[in-house]
Amino acid sequence: MSLKATSFALLTSVLTLSFLALAYAQTPATPQGPAPQAYRPGLGDLMTMTVQPRHIKLGLAGREKNWSFAAYELHELEESFERIVRVWPMYRKTNIAELMVATTKEPMEAVSQAIKSADAARFDEAYARLTATCNACHQSTERAFVVIQVPQTSPFPDQDFRPVKP
Repeated sequence: MSLKATSFALLTSVLTLSFLALAYAQTPATPQGPAPQAYRPGLGDLMTMTVQPRHIKLGLAGREKNWSFAAYELHELEESFERIVRVWPMYRKTNIAELMVATTKEPMEAVSQAIKSADAARFDEAYARLTATCNACHQSTERAFVVIQVPQTSPFPDQDFRPVKP
């Protein structure tokens, strides 16, 4: 075979293989099975990950009379409840959306008013009432063994709950 013919054969082979590789790379892979389901945390997981820390931080901020941080944590607690309702509108036979509103609306409004008025005694009373409604909710959903209390110490050693001094 002449050099010209060999070169042409080699070039043709390289181009053919390149086109085949390109075609293969663009062919979508066939699914090997059903797509994995999105992670859906359990109701208890959401309570432990989102509600409990916000409840604690709210109480600690109120105890230190850090009203701006307490307002922030109250808002975060409200959002935690909203997330729970989105993920778990029903839990077993309990309508979580209705239960959350029924149990938390009034005490959270009272906490909000205490924060706005910077009234420590009023905050303590409203926060205790909010905590009691958490426990009433646990009792009504057959989780009476989950008892929430006003925090005595901080589980957040890396956070200062005192108000920032100007």
